Amino acid sequence: MRSEERDISIQAGHLHCVIAGTGPLVVLLHGFPEFWFSWRNQIAPLAQAGFCVAAPDLRGYDLSSRPGGVRNYRMEALVQDVVDLVHALGQQRCILVGHDWGGMVAWFTAMTHPELVERLVVMNCPHPVPFRRELKLPAQKKKSSYMAFFQLPWLPELMMRAFDFRRLRRALKSLSSNPNAFNEEEMARYVEAWRQPGALTAMLNYYRAMRVRPASSTAIQPIRCPTLLIWGQRDPVFVPEVFQDFDQWVPDLRLEKIPEASHFVQADAPEIVNKLIIDFARR
Repeated sequence: MRSEERDISIQAGHLHCVIAGTGPLVVLLHGFPEFWFSWRNQIAPLAQAGFCVAAPDLRGYDLSSRPGGVRNYRMEALVQDVVDLVHALGQQRCILVGHDWGGMVAWFTAMTHPELVERLVVMNCPHPVPFRRELKLPAQKKKSSYMAFFQLPWLPELMMRAFDFRRLRRALKSLSSNPNAFNEEEMARYVEAWRQPGALTAMLNYYRAMRVRPASSTAIQPIRCPTLLIWGQRDPVFVPEVFQDFDQWVPDLRLEKIPEASHFVQADAPEIVNKLIIDFARR
């Protein structure tokens, strides 16, 4: 199945997208420190299954627009990008899929724009209510300590850029349970994206914006659309409790655990993830 790369115009500039297939729209939102290439194992299978797939570089990443200033990376701006993208593609609704930071954007998009999201799939990103609850406790606070470091000025960029992005390359490997998930050729694609001028700062501004202005608690509303939460159980970033006790916020929830997968679940177990998404989207 052939795909094409396009720059899609939105209010904030443009989102660089990989688009493939025809049919109901599926939007794939990547996380940190990835870009559209995070979905390299999902785009063709979803297109072949009868969907129009759009995998954007999120704001600031790779070849998408990179507005300056931390405030331009607040949650409401990231959500608006998704809304603009769906409408720019000539659609009013979509099946929204997100991983990591893309998962958090997907949660808030479904909450604040229920008319836009027909079905929601989130991978290895907890709902904000249980995440905030567990973040007050020592176990999750320790696992999330990197977030405070990422909020510092200039130092995170310096350390990540050192030795040809060694820390970021190691992060991809260490947070994956599949030794074949990130081969040398694929890793070179990531390094190329990280080398884009201003990309590292934009990527880190997602974390810095949390401190400047956290997502408002008033934005947290029950999600009424059918929701699939996929969790790679070997993920060292989250305690298991973040995926528990939030039924009132997502009443139509299906939780699928993949014991052998880690944080980058779509790279660790692509065939399982693809089947889960396709089956869920076809219902």
